Amino acid sequence: MKALHNFIETRVKPHFTEGGKLSRLYVVYDGLETFLFTPGETTNSGTHIRDGIDLKRTMITVVMALVPALLFGTWNIGHQYYLSLAEGGVTVADPWSAMFLAKMTVGALKILPLIVVSYGVGLAVEFIFAASRGHGIHEGFLVSGMLIPLIMPVDIPLWMVALATVFAVIVAKEVFGGTGMNILNVALTARAFLFFSYPKQMSGEIWVAEVASSKAGGLLVDGTTGATALGELANTVGQPIADSATQTIMGLFADGGAYDLMSSLVGTIPGSIGETSAIAIGMGALILIWTGIGNWRIITSFLLGGLVMGWIFNLMDLNAYMGLPPLHQIALGGFLFGAVFMATDPVTATQTRKGMWIYGFLAGLLSIMIRVFNPAYPEGVMMAILFMNVMAPTIDHYVVQANINSRAKRK
Repeated sequence: MKALHNFIETRVKPHFTEGGKLSRLYVVYDGLETFLFTPGETTNSGTHIRDGIDLKRTMITVVMALVPALLFGTWNIGHQYYLSLAEGGVTVADPWSAMFLAKMTVGALKILPLIVVSYGVGLAVEFIFAASRGHGIHEGFLVSGMLIPLIMPVDIPLWMVALATVFAVIVAKEVFGGTGMNILNVALTARAFLFFSYPKQMSGEIWVAEVASSKAGGLLVDGTTGATALGELANTVGQPIADSATQTIMGLFADGGAYDLMSSLVGTIPGSIGETSAIAIGMGALILIWTGIGNWRIITSFLLGGLVMGWIFNLMDLNAYMGLPPLHQIALGGFLFGAVFMATDPVTATQTRKGMWIYGFLAGLLSIMIRVFNPAYPEGVMMAILFMNVMAPTIDHYVVQANINSRAKRK
């Protein structure tokens, strides 16, 4: 590494410093150099803190926490594909346990282009703003660039991912001053943009296989979309509980059904790429909590809010959706992914300890409330977290003000 550092310092850096041929692109060079090596600048006066953890290292830790969900999501894409082939009459090896490499290959072919587009477009926008403003490249997109593909349906067109990424980076972050200044989660803003602009493509479905007979008598295999667990549940809203169609759907969520609690926790069900496996998400949560990057108060209160809302719906029991057990309710959709990787964003979440409990609890409560009350929008996590992002400064204000008033009374 020392030899590489010396080569960069003596052969590469002079071209990007003042007077060099590529001096206008110094921010690009600086971003790549500090990604590999600790910055060489030192403070000459004033109080400063020596710490081996900077923003890049923090962001890389979050990306590492996302790896379990990424790997499982890659496998699950292939798993759903081969499972649908078997259901369509195509003879394949056991789709449940075999063909691991084949499933990973199918998944990688679908997800890698999404990741490349997300990072390529997002970092290009970051470089342009950094160069035009004359400041260093912000590292926040290291995480957002991975989150955006993981919360998308796998069949989303690449041009939509690119468009949403540009919108999110510019509108949700750069207009506020860049990383650390935004009030909305960047990845969720990208998803919200696509949801309201192209609702059909963002309906919460997943890419699976479609099998049809060709004119020659053979079988044609192509990609299409199938309903997710939440999409199926949304079909029960407004229908009598005893209705035969409702009972058929709810049979999918009973023990042994395609969407039963165990399948929902393991993640072998349709859904957005990184959101299906509670186990993989839990592994990421442990990494974030152990390193101190993810706040356990927000994660815990988020889960409590969802469980309480699920319990309240159980008491009401007006339809089959409301009757779903609270634990099963939070295991579905993007609830757990949002609790661990979205709500804990330190920039857009609350900063006070009491505020974190309030923020997380209300976000979890609203997530379940929105998804059940609005059958046209079966996933409420996105809107709940974005709403609480906006409310976070207000929550902190009143928590701080309450502390000030309490101290004034004691005095």
